[in-house]
Amino acid sequence: MTVTDTRAIGWNSDALNEILTQGHERIVLFTNARIVTMDPMIGTMTGADLLFLGPLIVGVGPGLITAAEDDNAIVVNCTGMTIVPAVLDAAALAGGRSRRSDYIATLTPGNKTDFLVVPDESAPDAPTAVSTLFSHPDQVRALIADGKPVLWNGDDAPERPTAPKPGIPASPDLTGHPRVGVWIDETDFLHQELQADGRYDETRGGRPHAYQGRFWIDGDRIDYLDDLGFWAYGEWKNDVLHHAHYILRLGS
Repeated sequence: MTVTDTRAIGWNSDALNEILTQGHERIVLFTNARIVTMDPMIGTMTGADLLFLGPLIVGVGPGLITAAEDDNAIVVNCTGMTIVPAVLDAAALAGGRSRRSDYIATLTPGNKTDFLVVPDESAPDAPTAVSTLFSHPDQVRALIADGKPVLWNGDDAPERPTAPKPGIPASPDLTGHPRVGVWIDETDFLHQELQADGRYDETRGGRPHAYQGRFWIDGDRIDYLDDLGFWAYGEWKNDVLHHAHYILRLGS
């Protein structure tokens, strides 16, 4: 069990390195913090713990520290610190969500491990805490994204993820890519050809070249930029392409 304290010099490289190298295999516990979950059922807790394994929050609330040694947890003492979601749901803050399950990015077990740790004095509320990230990043003790440290004690964490460069990238060479080809919807109305040069060409109801443009594939997501100027997207689920209300399969 590794423990760090809340003094600036205490957010040491040993704990950070253990999270970086073992955080997806070992439980990590941020303990004794004020936790602003933004979940309407759970609310805000003091002297509480946040337990996570990789990208998934496992538990939140007081008393989790009792099993830390049993679980061989990496423990970070957060006395005097506040933990808030790294992403705030403005619609929920304004009362625009009617169901708890619709809230975005709360620190709720089962949600993604995206959170921010700042001193209590910098966090009278969640929006102020998040603004500290941009106004006084040196005061940020930790920014965790998808279970991985991005900032630690005011500095960039080693091996932090590289943010995508702004702007429209060049069209990729997709020669040999398994998703290049003609995708056909269940009614045979839409034929969408994804070409190896990074362009698409749609036939709709027998009307050729109904829409044409560029596309980019990122994992199971596809983004389209039509030559008319609008953006659209699709998503593969079990090798079936879902685009708007169409369900498409790769033609033979």
